[in-house]
Parts: sequence; structure tokens; C-alpha cells
Amino acid sequence: MAASAGSVPGKGRDISLAALQRHDPYINSIVDVASQVALYTFGHRANEWEKTDVEGTLFVYTRSASPKHGFTIMNRLSMENRTEPITKDLDFQLQDPFLLYRNARCESLNTVGSCISEAWRRV
Repeated sequence: MAASAGSVPGKGRDISLAALQRHDPYINSIVDVASQVALYTFGHRANEWEKTDVEGTLFVYTRSASPKHGFTIMNRLSMENRTEPITKDLDFQLQDPFLLYRNARCESLNTVGSCISEAWRRV
């Protein structure tokens, strides 16, 4: 990731934490930050990565409720952020320059061809 939470100035970290807590009051600390990422989805029909309209700062955080960890991309392009709980069902794989992930919703689909894998890339 581009920057650790320790490198975010105290006041900036407090503002970011407050913004995250407006969406999820159970968030209690920011673990890591990537200042600029873009979210992509894999289109199985086209067999290629397609950029979505989600782009912004990625926050990895701890929560006081279950699940105990999660991540959010605070979207700069629209009001819709991307939030995922980090659980045993979340699968990560590094394929530079992408960090791919597949969530439990993907696992529950019977046909892999209709499953959308997602990835983020530092911009």
C-alpha cells in the first residue's frame, strides 16, 4: 500500500476515521491507507479487466464488532463507496499491478463464468 496509517498526520487520520465511522460506527482504527486506487472488475465474456467508477483512497481498518476487519474505497467519482468485510471467505492474490480479491458472493455462485472478480490498482 502507498502509505501506512502511521504516516497519515494525526488530524488527517482523525478526519478520515470520522468519515469512515459515518458509514460504519463500529470502525475503531485505521490500519493502513493507499492514497489512490482504482477498482476494476473482470469481464468473463470480454476476458479482460474493466475499470469501474470507483476510484479513491483505500482504508483498511479494525472494527469493534464482527467481522473485526474490513476495507473501504472512499470514492472520489461518485457517492458510492466500495466496502468489503475481511473474513475467511475473502481471497486475495497479487498479480502486479493488481491486487485481486474474490468475496463470498463469488464463491456462492454455481457458474464460475458469471462470477465477477474484482481488483484494485494503485493509480
